[in-house]
Amino acid sequence: FVNGKFCKDPKLANAEDFFYSGLNIPRNTSNPVGSTVTPVNVAQILGLNTLGISIVRIDYAPYGGLNPPHTHPRATEILVVLEGTLYVGFVTSNTDNRLITKVLNPGDVFVFPVGLIHFQFNIGNTKAVAFAGLSSQNPGVITIANAVFGSNPPINPDVLTKAFQLDKNIVTYLQSKFWWDNN
Repeated sequence: FVNGKFCKDPKLANAEDFFYSGLNIPRNTSNPVGSTVTPVNVAQILGLNTLGISIVRIDYAPYGGLNPPHTHPRATEILVVLEGTLYVGFVTSNTDNRLITKVLNPGDVFVFPVGLIHFQFNIGNTKAVAFAGLSSQNPGVITIANAVFGSNPPINPDVLTKAFQLDKNIVTYLQSKFWWDNN
């Protein structure tokens, strides 16, 4: 039992333990954020357990498809654009909180350091597709807006009002919205 998964007796391992099919299939981006992430991690390929790698396919709707600000608590991400034009970026840690951004085209690669909040936004008029490798078999994902305004149970609105310096009515409105999980 390692990393939350049972290790299979190596003598019983077979090709299916190391195989996934379907990353070539475009996913539906008709949702509130205009993107869909297809993960291939230890949940999909049992043979990834303890290997420290995983991959995702990200499909973006034409102009406006967004992989919202999120973080991977256990992985660095390296993204390669296959189709489209993406505006990507990440924010450095406190106290600097510097935004580092780049416009990426097919064949371009960008790295998001472990634990930092990052995003990708399709600024092109056509769909976009990217693949990302992650340095963990189970990188985790925390979508910032979902976690803060869509927690269950909700965070006390007084906490968020003070933290975000917003009117309490805005906080309660944001907490009442349906937060979309594109994973």
